[in-house]
Amino acid sequence: MNFQKDSIYASPIGEVSAFNFDETVVRVFPDMIQRSVPGYSAIISAIGLLAGRFAGEHSVCYDLGCSLGAATLSMRHQITASNCRIIAVDNSPAMVARFQEVLQKDQAKIPVEILCADIRELAIENASVVVLNFTLQFIPQADRFDFLQKIYQGLLPGGILILSEKLKFDDDRQQELQTQMHHVFKKAQGYSDLEISQKRTALDNVLIPETLAQHQNRLQQVGFSSAEVWFQYFNFASLIALK
Repeated sequence: MNFQKDSIYASPIGEVSAFNFDETVVRVFPDMIQRSVPGYSAIISAIGLLAGRFAGEHSVCYDLGCSLGAATLSMRHQITASNCRIIAVDNSPAMVARFQEVLQKDQAKIPVEILCADIRELAIENASVVVLNFTLQFIPQADRFDFLQKIYQGLLPGGILILSEKLKFDDDRQQELQTQMHHVFKKAQGYSDLEISQKRTALDNVLIPETLAQHQNRLQQVGFSSAEVWFQYFNFASLIALK
């Protein structure tokens, strides 16, 4: 795949438009996500390991908001359960089209079905693993409870939800520190102050983060027996929710 370095926000933009997972973003997405999300590679690797542990025979693993399928491929290479398949879903036609190309070059045997759809409208059935890897934060807050409840209901007993999210903090000093350290991280990856500022403007009112407590409380309200953080790097975290 001919992916490029992310320079979308490298030059001044008169009026920064809302962030959109279009073809422009798809062309640079692997570079963008690696340089923007602290610990992204570790999270992707662990998703595969967790899927290898929890994927059940004759069950389905879901990658919801799959983008270019990094989590799907990680799961695909770790799952050993027989007659298990993966359903990967994204609402960006550009992402889905490019993921189809990526998948054709992958040699693992677990069947993968890629769908271009709104994950809120998807039927979740016979699931042993569900992955929401930096996806929930792009869903309207009013829809999040019902969406997670649908996931819980579609999970088999003993199933797992892996939820990775950018966090916000109730304490103002923590919020300022975590935000600053995320910017320090991105600058260390080669992003300029201009790029960081314009990207942040583009994501305003598009990516809506919540606190860890909000995530854990809602997960328990929909029925999960526990929801614990297994990974955190500044204001980015991943949780394991067990049914």
